Formats: sequence, C-alpha cells, structure tokens
Amino acid sequence: MESKYNYFKRDISWLSFNYRVLMEARDEHLPLYERINFISIYSSNLEEFYKIRVADHKAVASGATESDEETVQSARELVEEINREVNRQLDDRVLIYEQKILPALRKNHIIFYQDRHVEPFHQQFIKDFFKEEIFPYLQPVPVSKDKIVSFLRDNRLYLAIRVYLKNAQRTPYYFVMKQPYAKVPRFIELPSHEKNHYLMFTEDIIKANLNLIFPGYDIDSSYCIKISRDADILIDDTASSADLVAQLKKKVKKRKIGDVCRFVYDRAMPQDFLDFLVDAFRIHRDELVPGDKHLNLEDLRHLPNPNKALRGIEKPKPMKLTILDEKESIFNYVAQKDLLLYYPYHSFEHFIHFLYEAVHNPETREIMVTQYRVAENSAVINTLIAAAQNGKKVTVFVELKARFDEENNLATAEMMQAAGIKIIYSIPGLKVHAKVALIRRRGLNGEKLPNYAYISTGNFNEKTATLYADCGLFTCRKEIVNDLYNLFRTLQGKEDLKFSTLLVARFNLIPELNRLIDREISLADEGKQGRIILKMNALQDPTMIDRLYEASEHGVQIDLIVRGICCLIPGQSYSRNIRVTRIVDSFLEHARIWYFGNDGSPKVFMGSPDWMRRNLYRRIEAITPVLAPDLRDSLIEMLNIQLADNQKACWVDDQLQNVFKKRTPGTPAVRAQYTFYDWLNKK
Repeated sequence: MESKYNYFKRDISWLSFNYRVLMEARDEHLPLYERINFISIYSSNLEEFYKIRVADHKAVASGATESDEETVQSARELVEEINREVNRQLDDRVLIYEQKILPALRKNHIIFYQDRHVEPFHQQFIKDFFKEEIFPYLQPVPVSKDKIVSFLRDNRLYLAIRVYLKNAQRTPYYFVMKQPYAKVPRFIELPSHEKNHYLMFTEDIIKANLNLIFPGYDIDSSYCIKISRDADILIDDTASSADLVAQLKKKVKKRKIGDVCRFVYDRAMPQDFLDFLVDAFRIHRDELVPGDKHLNLEDLRHLPNPNKALRGIEKPKPMKLTILDEKESIFNYVAQKDLLLYYPYHSFEHFIHFLYEAVHNPETREIMVTQYRVAENSAVINTLIAAAQNGKKVTVFVELKARFDEENNLATAEMMQAAGIKIIYSIPGLKVHAKVALIRRRGLNGEKLPNYAYISTGNFNEKTATLYADCGLFTCRKEIVNDLYNLFRTLQGKEDLKFSTLLVARFNLIPELNRLIDREISLADEGKQGRIILKMNALQDPTMIDRLYEASEHGVQIDLIVRGICCLIPGQSYSRNIRVTRIVDSFLEHARIWYFGNDGSPKVFMGSPDWMRRNLYRRIEAITPVLAPDLRDSLIEMLNIQLADNQKACWVDDQLQNVFKKRTPGTPAVRAQYTFYDWLNKK
C-alpha cells in the first residue's frame, strides 16, 4: 500500500549534507587551512559518491542491472537530477575557491599561481625544475578515434593536449599524458620573493613547458581530465567464507578498471576538443561532468603552508581520565562502576590499555572482538596478536565486505590467523557492523570473576578515534555481558539465541523501537509530554520514518540530530513537531544515541546502527541501554548541548537547505563540540 507520507530522495539528501561540508570553506572565523581542508573533504566525498551511488544508478539506467527500488527511467531521471545539483554546487566551489580562499592566501603572503603564467623572477626556476624533476617521468600517448591506445586509470589526473605540426597543414594531433604525482608532489613551493611565498600546481609547470615535450609542434591548448570508475564490488555474498575470500582477493584488484561512471573535464575546454575525446575514449554523453581548471581538489589537504605565522585550528586534545590513574586498572574501576568514554575528547589509549590488561591478566580466558575498519599497523590488532602469543584464546569476527577496506581487512585477518587467532569471516548475505568486544575471565581456582563488555558507536581504529566523535561503554553488568556472549555465538553460527537487554538488528531491535515510540505516543495522547531525541549519521528507512511522522501527528516532540542522509521531510502537516539539526565541525559526528522521554524516567541507548534499511534489516548491529544514571545523564547533556549549538548547527528545512541556527541576543555562544569538551574537562 502506498504511503500517505513523503520522503526526500536519499542521494539528493546526501548532496545537501556534502554541500554543508563545503559551506565550512566560507567560514572566515575558521583558520584558513582548515577552510581549505573542507574543500578537500567535500571533493573526496563527491568522488566516492560517484564511484558508488551514481555508478549503481547508471547501471540500472543502462539496463546492466535490475533494482527493486528504481526503474530504468527513474534511475536516468535521478542521475540527471544529481548532475544538476552537483554542477550547481561546483559553481559555488569555484566561487569560494577563487573569490574567498585565493585572496585570503594572498592576504597572508601566499601567492598560489593558478595557471602557467608566473612572475619573471620564477620563469627560470620552473623551467629548471621541470627539466630536472618532472620531465623524466612524462610519457605523452597519442590519441586516435580509430582505436583506444591509452587506458585512463581511475581518479588519476591526465593532461589532454592538442598540437599542430609547425609549417604544415593545420591538422590537429591529440595526446594524453598522466600526471606523475607518484614521483612529484602535486604542489610545488617556489622561491620566496621579498615577503611573499609562492605555490604552484605541478600540472601548471608542465603546461608552461609543453614546448620542450613537443619540439616541432605548435601547442594549441591543454586541459586536465580524469575518469571516475565504478568502485562497487559485486560479489556473491551468500557464498561460503572460503569462496568469499577468494572472490574478494580477485575482485578488489579489478576495482580500478571498473566501468566509467564519470568523465570530468576542465569546463574551459572547447566543444570540438571535448567531442574528440568523447569519441576517442568511447565516453557516453551522460557521463560528462564539467569540472574546474584544476581537478582532484581533494589533494588540497596536502597544500604546503610556507607561512609559519599562519596557524591551524586548535582542536581539543584528548583527555586521559585521572580516575583511571587512581585505580591503576580499568578492570578494577569497571568491576565497580560502568565507564563511558567520548572520543576524541577522551584518549583512545584507554581502550588499548583495556585490551592490554586483558593480555596480561592471568584470569583472562578469552578475548572476542568484531573488526569492521581498523587502522593500518593497528595497535588494537597488535595487542590481540600479543594476547594469542601469551596463551589467551582470541576470537575475531572480520567483516570482509567493509567497502574500501576489503584488502586491509583481508591482510589483517591473515596476519592474525598466522598468530593463532581464531578468525570468523563474514556471514553469508549479511554485514556485521556491530562494534563490540568481550573479555571472558575465570579465577585460577575456577571461581567465577567479572567479565567485561565494551559496546561502541565507532570502529576499533586509533586513527579515526582522533577524527570521529564517538562513544564507548565499558560494563560488567551480567545482563549485557551475557547478551554480548550470545551475539558472538550467533556470529559463530549458533541459532535461536535470545537477547534480554542488548538490542540487536534482525532480532529484537525493531520490535523494541516500535514499543518505545508507542510509549511516547501514548503519553502524548494522555496529555503528557511525549519526547524523542535521535542522534545518528543517517535516517532513510521509510517504515521507521513513518513511525516518527505518526508520533509527530500525535503531538510527540521530536528532535533529530542527523549528520548525513535524512529522508524525513520536516515542515509538513504530519511532521510539524519534528525538527532536524545537522552539525558539521572539527570532528565528524559519528555517534548513534537515542533518547526516549518515558514520562520523566528517560531511556537512553547508544550503539552502532543508523536508521537505514541496510542497518536495520541486512546487518548485525548492536545497541545498548545506558543503565548507570550518571552516564545516562552525561549523554543527555551532550544531546542538549548539540541542540543548543548556535555556531555550527543548521536546521535542515523542507527544501533540504542548511539554515544556520541564529543566536538569540543575550545568550552564550554554543559550539557543541568545544562546549561539550569543556563540560567534560570540568567534570
């Protein structure tokens, strides 16, 4: 039956989020290089979006694959809508870059050349630099309409060049040349002059010296181009673990030669030049995306800062908890009291120390961990290997299907297996996204000892723990420990296991969510306050959105703090009591925290799932109630601070516009991430 409600399109909503990222580059209150970094993040996000989401829609639009969610026609229309919105955003990116960022660099005595034309005092330098550092790595390849003689690699920059023979008939010749960024940095620092510093793109140095590459030719013009290729890996995930490993090893190597999903070109390129390239490389017209003069602006995160007086942002430094120093043992502390850590405000070293204690504690029988995305040369993995070498039983569930981390996860799993760790691979037909760890113990004389559970909103990754805002709960509560043990048994193929306290997707999560929402609706119907606050990365599942619309119609007051995709439309008759907040700041908001008012006795949950169809129905996710009153109150405080943010928080309106919240005169400035850090620090 068709729903009476409406929803935003998932991918158009995501583009709204990515535009909010770009908006940070306009914020003149931020340090200049932080603004430049947001252009890099925006560009990197967009690249992945085309490789995955747009590539999927194009496959449906071309008839190459079938979808239960869209037709060939609707897929074509969506791709067109996406391209229109992206082109609009890219126009804004050009304006921000050219009219805001470059003048700000000049104001700070950094001249960033944007073409091949340089000051006279730099001309000899760039010629010498080109001959010595760049020229040996260049290999122009002729391009012909008759046959494809060059394969354009995924996301690599190429220079497309048109030349004419000197003193001959004006017949154009075309070449492509891969930029040598594996050998030469993308950005080159030139000699300073007077009080100014100078930077230049490597491709502009190449353009300035094309006559040395093509002697005997007149250089007509040159433009940057790049290809984005379908990066999704289609595997039979119903296969056995051994077959899945073999499939992934084979298919990840082919990711860089996937089908073209985007051909990006300098929008200044003449039409006849573009037409030639389209024909020569067999590009479909609907794959054309006009870009800037300089492509791959995600590389701006590597832009040198030659002006040492130009400081970066002062981000909160991770705190180490003195209460743990006093106890000298996380085990001893958690045996008496639950512990909740907030990353990156708290140091991730506490979790590493927790594992380290398990390694060296003689009563530790077994360590069980899920692995979704881990850092390279991971301290977590090294500690688990040390545990196995120390005689502990270690079991790690490795999700091989974590997109873009397949190779790292495979290599890490094989390394752990070689060290004696028991590895459980992906479950057929499912992804395991839960972020959980369990330490099982027994006394030397056989007596029972507390076991330790850890449930997190983020991955066991010390690198992202400094960049993502997450939280993790340590507890010895038997009801949670027993449920977590049952979850690991489920991952090992045991069936018909029950969960009394943990909410686990595909088991008891949806029924409990419905019960919690029904409770708030009943309170509102009784004239009491119905209250829901949901913080997550993405809200897309129509069934759960319908439940929120229904609750709003009954008068339940609902605040959503959704960083990314939000398909719920606020401002409608059926959503008049729902407000959507989006926060983009120094750290990536990644925690999933749910609050239900429950007539003054609030229930608060934290864990791994977003409200996407894939999370709720096609993954194993784990979320826990926070039962300790003081820890529950600290999560509520964090939610309230985020809702009060008047610096980096936006309303998402019914047109998917990011509308900054206005600060009421006389009220304090609240920048949630920094305000909450200060609150934790004082606490």
